[in-house]
Amino acid sequence: MQHSPMFVPLHPILAEISTESFPTLEDCNALLDKHPSQICVQIGKPLRFIPQNKGKLSFEAQYEPRCYLKGEVSTRSDNLHDLFNSLVWLTFPRAKAVLNARHYNALVEERALGKYVRSPVRDVNTLFDESGVIVLHADPKLAALLKDHEWKELFWKRRRQVNTQMGFYIFGHGLYEKALRPYIGMTGQGLLLPVTQAFFNWPLRQQLGYMDGMLAEYLALPEHCRSTRDL
Repeated sequence: MQHSPMFVPLHPILAEISTESFPTLEDCNALLDKHPSQICVQIGKPLRFIPQNKGKLSFEAQYEPRCYLKGEVSTRSDNLHDLFNSLVWLTFPRAKAVLNARHYNALVEERALGKYVRSPVRDVNTLFDESGVIVLHADPKLAALLKDHEWKELFWKRRRQVNTQMGFYIFGHGLYEKALRPYIGMTGQGLLLPVTQAFFNWPLRQQLGYMDGMLAEYLALPEHCRSTRDL
């Protein structure tokens, strides 16, 4: 993973993990304790990774509500999917907290209206949380080609521009799990955001902090990501 460009956003946190055994909950919580600033959920509760409960759960004990109300992320032991979720929390804490708040608020709204089917907002939240790719661009013309699915024009004819004026950073923890064994047809859900050209010359940690804040601000606006068509 330390040598794959797909895992670049996780490289700083992966460098702090021992490779001798599969990271435990205690290891992940120790990384939280070492984080430069305390990681919290939207209401201010400090984040912790806890064992997953089994059986029928009350609303408050379910995954998203429990995370939002108590700052507790239910995590399965020896599970790659959940490990990558923990690593993304450690890498993009503000954006993950906003996504969790969007999930919780959508669930509360559905319950208040007596609806028991997933809303479009929860669908887009889940897609981005599981398979999201942050696509940054310094040229709106390149972004337009991506939106229009002009693959050959973008990735072949304008390859040099793409390499210097666009960046593709995996966010979704499910996509990171798939990236361990990439395959033809592996799909990410991209969210296009503009940056200045200078961004691509910054050190990685500075880029990650900026991305986290920018993504959190974007997702915090209720008019954004209302439908899967926005990805």
